[in-house]
Amino acid sequence: MRQISSMLQGLARSMSLGKERKGDEEEQGTVLRTSGTLWGEGSETFAAVCSRRGEKGTNQDCSIVWEGFGCQDDSILCGIFDGHGQWGHYVAKAVRDSLPPSLLCRWQEAVALASLIDGEKMLCDRQFDLWRQSYLAAAAAVDEELRRSRRLDAFNSGCTALSIVKRGDMMVVANVGDSRAVLGTTSDDGGVAAVQLTVDFKPNLPQEKERIRQCKGRVHSLGDEPGVHRVWLPDRDAPGLAMSRSFGDYCVKDYGVISAPEVTQRRVTARDQFVILATDGVWDVLSNEEAVRIVAATPDREKAAKRLVECAVRAWRRRRRGVAVDDCSAICLFLHSPAP
Repeated sequence: MRQISSMLQGLARSMSLGKERKGDEEEQGTVLRTSGTLWGEGSETFAAVCSRRGEKGTNQDCSIVWEGFGCQDDSILCGIFDGHGQWGHYVAKAVRDSLPPSLLCRWQEAVALASLIDGEKMLCDRQFDLWRQSYLAAAAAVDEELRRSRRLDAFNSGCTALSIVKRGDMMVVANVGDSRAVLGTTSDDGGVAAVQLTVDFKPNLPQEKERIRQCKGRVHSLGDEPGVHRVWLPDRDAPGLAMSRSFGDYCVKDYGVISAPEVTQRRVTARDQFVILATDGVWDVLSNEEAVRIVAATPDREKAAKRLVECAVRAWRRRRRGVAVDDCSAICLFLHSPAP
């Protein structure tokens, strides 16, 4: 109940600050949009971020870490976005800048309405439902905003979006696309085990493939890319999208590709050490277990994301010889203070 009271106080504070700003869109709290580190004020969290351009041109990955999300000291939002297509880097930045404030606005409205109707006790039981509803509404609004934009052509370009909101011991994960979140948690033997928190939304997943086919889209791989399933228009081999959910990509939005996130929750325990959020450039060459071992073995937390990305780049050159290195980006969110 104390957590709910704190949440309502934070809600009131953020809405009050919003009125006082009179149109100023600068976020309350501390926001990191580049490689670097950020301590969570009033909490034990610590985030390390790193992004490395690949060999395909512009780095289309971007990220955000927002400490004090919703004007609460124990709250932090982390998000990572991977663009694709000619204008994918612009789409990724647009979604990064729009999705968190849109989510916050819808969460504030949902909490305010639920507290009036249900009271604080029922609100405690409905926290995850409110987050899920808020995420779905925010994603739909951001995708529609992109569709209507006259400044940004997202017809043949798009991006993925993976984000986590941690508030107290509750962690809400939302995923659109094929970036991935992996938890590093202490195993029974004292080691660190990897727990995948998200699904890679590839077109060949049965439920995704069925939805696309029901909408007259096609899913298949090319002869020179066995195992890489892509989404194609009904009547021609385009665009060849390698994921089943994304923002933008309006050329295939009528053919089964959606922007709705899968939203899940997890209660953070004392055994849970850190969460890795990374783009597919990392996961294409490193397993969950390898990534967790790399982060766990890095003595300086501030260098954890950088070391993970560097290991991914080396793995590309060692395991994918002759293939251009992809952009590699990662956020390492540490959930507790280091042991003294």
